[in-house]
Amino acid sequence: MDDAAHLLVVDDDTRTRELLRRFLAERGYRVATAADAKEAESQLSAIAFDLVVLDVMLPGEDGIAFTQRLRTARRDVPIVLLTARGETADRITGLSAGADDYLPKPFEPEELLLRVRNILRRAPPPPADTPDTVTFGEFLFDLNREELSRAGARVKLTTAEASLLKVLAGAVNAPVSREELLRRTRLSGNVRTVDVTVTRLRPKIEDDPRNPRHLQTVRGAGYILRTD
Repeated sequence: MDDAAHLLVVDDDTRTRELLRRFLAERGYRVATAADAKEAESQLSAIAFDLVVLDVMLPGEDGIAFTQRLRTARRDVPIVLLTARGETADRITGLSAGADDYLPKPFEPEELLLRVRNILRRAPPPPADTPDTVTFGEFLFDLNREELSRAGARVKLTTAEASLLKVLAGAVNAPVSREELLRRTRLSGNVRTVDVTVTRLRPKIEDDPRNPRHLQTVRGAGYILRTD
């Protein structure tokens, strides 16, 4: 189950939400749920989901507006929209907002399963050669534990800092764009959040944060973690 895709089901109807959770879990997926966009945003900020099943008719911020906001923030997690409105114009609106697929209610759960599988099949696989640990200077970062140590002593990181460092360490000595960092970490907001997190992380790993040796800015490309 640790290798299974992690799905987020967002629907304000408790019965529908639980039925989908149970159905997808029985098919081998890890499944979390949320009742509205606010709860979904909180979940997405904490966990890197592989796909979101999102009802359009939510209380407060609806599914279309939430999809648009995620895409504006460069969050490109795949999204399948669910709605009772199946007209062509509504489907176009949903897909134009940035959804990957659109399924009108009522629907057969097996059809949703097929669409989820098809989207996940198209998603790029994670790098196969990601190291377990990365050493830079006196520091060692454990990617699995998201723990940083210096000369054997633990360095305290916030969740955001550890998440950012994990992505950079997985692409060590290669630049990662701010948009990619926002998408692949547990940061929320916009790319400015990435800049703020980098600014807070540097004093913990640099002797001179204003002239960083390890966590460097690459103009026009993003940030890079250097081991040399």
